[in-house]
Amino acid sequence: MSQLKIASFAGAAVLPKATPGIYLFLRKLGFYLSLGYLVFLVLLAIFAPWIAPHTPTLQNPSDVLLPADGNYLLGTDDLGRDVFSRLIWGAPLTLYGSILAVLVACCIGLPFGLIAGFSGGWIDAAISRTVDTMLSFPAIVLAIGVTGVLGVGQTNSMIAIGIVFSPTIARLVRGQTLIGREALYVDAARCFGASSTRLIVRHILPNAIQPVIVQVTLLLATALLAEASLSFLGLGVQPPQPSWGAMLARAYHYMEIAPSQMYAPGIAILVTALSFNTLGENLRVILDPTRRR
Repeated sequence: MSQLKIASFAGAAVLPKATPGIYLFLRKLGFYLSLGYLVFLVLLAIFAPWIAPHTPTLQNPSDVLLPADGNYLLGTDDLGRDVFSRLIWGAPLTLYGSILAVLVACCIGLPFGLIAGFSGGWIDAAISRTVDTMLSFPAIVLAIGVTGVLGVGQTNSMIAIGIVFSPTIARLVRGQTLIGREALYVDAARCFGASSTRLIVRHILPNAIQPVIVQVTLLLATALLAEASLSFLGLGVQPPQPSWGAMLARAYHYMEIAPSQMYAPGIAILVTALSFNTLGENLRVILDPTRRR
């Protein structure tokens, strides 16, 4: 009887703890708020030409560094351009840049991760060492170096960021492939004569997609910050096109006399990156059954 009690207590000790109700509420609230904000941002980017009250590149020398008023909702910058209109027009450029960078990262990282995990041997070793080498450098420093090779501009800078982020995808996919190739259903398909390509595309890749979806959402936030950093340094979106990072760079020079010019792009970058991160963390919980309690 005593042994039975000890065994029951031992079994109870390893049960996962239930998530507190307040935490579940806050997690769901954060998920819906972040999702709602991102949907709003996408709609804002689509309808920017009809929402923006002024042309974002129109300069008004007589209205330089004006505070917020009825005509200029967020004031004007050092060239007399409406900050509110530039903020709205910066949304599609920011989303385009972040999505392009993540697409490039997936197009490079997915195949290399699958090849490394499925092939093994010297191919896996070569790809893994390359991935480790790239991950050893600070991402923004490596992105600046690649941008210097490709040339300045938003498209080139986002391709550079995508190249820098591709090792993260490759490492994740390689790990999932190593697990998948040892699964019983993969062995069964191999016994029935399935080719390596069929095994990868039909059986291994679908099971590796879920963690990739979560990682992609988190990378969107990182790509947003990287795009803002490169634009701040003058390597991303080029004038006179509006970019949140470029707006911060111009407002930085007038921080003492017009500090409010930094608030709008800074808050937009912060809230958007935080929303992507919150969405990614919630997707991780939704897609992973062990985290749902």
